[in-house]
Amino acid sequence: MTLQEQHISFDPDALRSKYRLERDKRLKVEGNDQYIEVKGDFSYFVEDPYIEEKITREPNTNTYHTVIIGGGFGGVLSGARLREQGLNDFRIIEKGGDFGGTWYWNRYPGASCDIESYIYFPLLEETNFVPKRKYTDAAETLDYFKILSDKFSLRNNALFQTEVNEVKWLANEKLWLIKTNRQDSIKARYVIHANGFLNRPKLPAMKGINDYQGHTFHTSRWDYDYTGGDSYGNLDNLKDKKVAIIGTGATAVQCVPHLAASAQKLYVFQRTPSSIDERNNTETNIEWFKSQKSGWQDERRENFEGFLTGNFTNKDLVNDGWTEIFRTILGGLMKNGPSKLVLLGWVLSAPLNRNFYEDGLRTFIRNKFMKYVSREDINRKVEIVDFQKMEKVRARADALVNDPNTAESLKPYYRQLCKRPCFHDEYLQAFNNDNVELIDTDGQGVKEISAEGIIHNGQEFKVDCIIFASGFEVGTDYSRRCGYQVSGIGGITLSEKWKDGLATFHGIHSKGFPNSFFYGPGQGPMTANFTHSLDEQSAHVAYILKQLDSKNLKYVEASDEAEKGWIDTIVSKARNMQSFQESCTPGYYNNEGKPNTNPANNTYGGGALEYFKLLKDWRKNNKLLGLKTH
Repeated sequence: MTLQEQHISFDPDALRSKYRLERDKRLKVEGNDQYIEVKGDFSYFVEDPYIEEKITREPNTNTYHTVIIGGGFGGVLSGARLREQGLNDFRIIEKGGDFGGTWYWNRYPGASCDIESYIYFPLLEETNFVPKRKYTDAAETLDYFKILSDKFSLRNNALFQTEVNEVKWLANEKLWLIKTNRQDSIKARYVIHANGFLNRPKLPAMKGINDYQGHTFHTSRWDYDYTGGDSYGNLDNLKDKKVAIIGTGATAVQCVPHLAASAQKLYVFQRTPSSIDERNNTETNIEWFKSQKSGWQDERRENFEGFLTGNFTNKDLVNDGWTEIFRTILGGLMKNGPSKLVLLGWVLSAPLNRNFYEDGLRTFIRNKFMKYVSREDINRKVEIVDFQKMEKVRARADALVNDPNTAESLKPYYRQLCKRPCFHDEYLQAFNNDNVELIDTDGQGVKEISAEGIIHNGQEFKVDCIIFASGFEVGTDYSRRCGYQVSGIGGITLSEKWKDGLATFHGIHSKGFPNSFFYGPGQGPMTANFTHSLDEQSAHVAYILKQLDSKNLKYVEASDEAEKGWIDTIVSKARNMQSFQESCTPGYYNNEGKPNTNPANNTYGGGALEYFKLLKDWRKNNKLLGLKTH
């Protein structure tokens, strides 16, 4: 034990062993295959329960300048940025009944955002919208989609309740053919794939899942006809119902308190507990909000991103649970070494940094200061600070949960950023309700369902309703997650091209798929504030399309050299994350315990701010470098 470790109140070696034990019991050889795809007999899990009136229309066979697939923030921002460039001949195809994307589907009770609303809502200065609270909820977010779509007149450009089945390049016409479930055969010169990061629900592959005779639904398709209430709770129809919820991730953390307040009996089936820190939501100070000067939102977004990428400033403008994570690590390091170690230790070793961000700054500091300290020493210091933070999180369970056994089961034993951290002020207390029972599966998850309920450890829990809070597909094939295949030049599919690793230019273009733009498959930036990235990428694509039109060009494709160069950039900036990810408990951050080992599949290792600057500098050059056009 080091001198530093002698002055702490816990045994680091014991915690390391505990973390390994908790990880190992959850590892499954199936990886992502432990989940089943929602199709066939399970298609009803992705049906739209929110449509008030089904649209009837004739098949669309028109040709458009641009088709945008997806009506979430990526699609709406793309439409807005095209409007700003004077490009109006576009259509947005959305399978839901309205704009909203993940917020259209995820209307479960308690649904809210864990990113500050003042930086999460894009274009606040343009819309003059004032969020009600520091952290917004699903209802307000859907309201904001209406404001955005009205401001940029997007509704007349939308094809709702329409699901894309196929996207195919027509070489003779130099157009894309988009086929849908409404027998549309739409052609477009350009296609923007704005499908979203989390949009395809997944179900655990459990024995007997087809045998259950009660009511079921996925949290992303909440059945308010069955439960009563709305996204604010008041689920009165459950007062005489026994309910089981499977999953204790971010979604369950938000909806469990409302189920607990309404159901006659609630069983919460847990594989892995979430890290639950304080939320402390507050009402918006209207005077403060209206006093902000022009450009305040970009400054605030960049300040937030800076704390998450190592580009620190003297003032934390957002000052929330995310930035607190990094301030905690910095503060801990400052107490345990010379000040020059602070930034070095953080950039080299912080878990979120290793998952998401900064490489260039990390390399610079390593070269400048490495002679003063060993990598092993820094890694150990950061690990100890992380242990200390997670000890506080675990102590919170002891302080808020009355039953000691339940409190122990709710304690997360892993590094804080192995899973997306949660912030909530009612979840842990819900387990004090007499009608709520935590069924801790000791890392194994639910394995069997009967006609009347859930079977665990030989006991049958009879319930009227099973709610799946089992998340979304992340590590599966891109085309499977989108729900359609993309066929490019010569008939090659996107799945075929990317089977051995992603190949893009700027994470947006892919050679062999001309006039096509992608948000989100990889090789772009990763950020906790996804709307910031979508805003930057949509502005970038709109700029390209405007340049093409102004030059009377109708074809754009990544050059072979540009794509190879970008792959080299991704690989050169990739960090060796495998050992850290393998040490984490299984989840979608580490592909269910089978972390990606192909460096080409990484996100941009220089961090989001560096990536945004790279795109802006590329646009300033005004030469469309790396793109073949004619």
